[in-house]
Amino acid sequence: MTLPKLCFVGLGVMGLPMARHLAAAGHVMSVYDLDPTRGEQLAAEFPQVTAASGPGDAARGANIVITMLPHGKAVNEVLTGEGGLASAMEPGSLLLDTSSSEPWFTRASAATLAQRGASMVDAPVSGAEAGAIAGELVFMVGGADADVERVRPLLEIMGSRHYHLGPLGAGHVMKSLNNLVTAVTFMATGEALLAGVRSGLDPDTMIDVLNHSTGGSWVARTHFQQRIFNRAFDDPFKLGLMVKDIGIAMRVADEAGVDLPVSKHSADIWSEIETSEGADSSVSCMIAGMEKRTGTELRRRSDRTG
Repeated sequence: MTLPKLCFVGLGVMGLPMARHLAAAGHVMSVYDLDPTRGEQLAAEFPQVTAASGPGDAARGANIVITMLPHGKAVNEVLTGEGGLASAMEPGSLLLDTSSSEPWFTRASAATLAQRGASMVDAPVSGAEAGAIAGELVFMVGGADADVERVRPLLEIMGSRHYHLGPLGAGHVMKSLNNLVTAVTFMATGEALLAGVRSGLDPDTMIDVLNHSTGGSWVARTHFQQRIFNRAFDDPFKLGLMVKDIGIAMRVADEAGVDLPVSKHSADIWSEIETSEGADSSVSCMIAGMEKRTGTELRRRSDRTG
């Protein structure tokens, strides 16, 4: 069975390891990133990978084009801009957008592709950098059945699970709602830890309790002991990108006619801390902002007492 020729655009924290898995599986692939050294790095590792000089150049002759970019506007711009993907994508080709995009931009991109006889699938991911490196991402997929079936082998190479949620845009709706839950849980966990520290508890022990109790969560298991208590604040996911995803979820809810009072209040605080900490800071800095607000640091008791 002949493997489809691929194009991969966006070789950042997530995109580079994802593209690496596809190359290791034997796919012929052209890649592009604003930082040319990333494509050159991948081309040096795999003889069937070519680093392109632009998105249109990368997409030329590709059966499936994959994007992993910061947001849907960037996807639409790389698609429709001068020398963009649409200038080179042929009838019958397909765009697989794995970015955390806005559904309305996704629909606009799909309309552009339809004019060229090409189709689109949205498949944003969960699993963070570690999941991308391990090939254990979870894909939330939207698109026509036949189009989703075309990309299924690629999703299985890059991830451990994929869920077809509905028509085009459904994956991006789900991703925004997933990140909304993560954001509210992150904040609630941080608030509980701050209250515990002010009450004389050790946050390290508190996290152990949460992780073995009903208050546990993905952020409790993967974030506080690894990135907060050691004062690293080094998650590569940007604070501004989380705020963007929260905003998408809030618009989705508004368009659906659903009031989300808890999420709305959380969204306001996330936006305020983004302003104080900076959009380009780590999402971990959300907790740094909460510490400053309360005048309390989440340090292990052993670190505080020496």
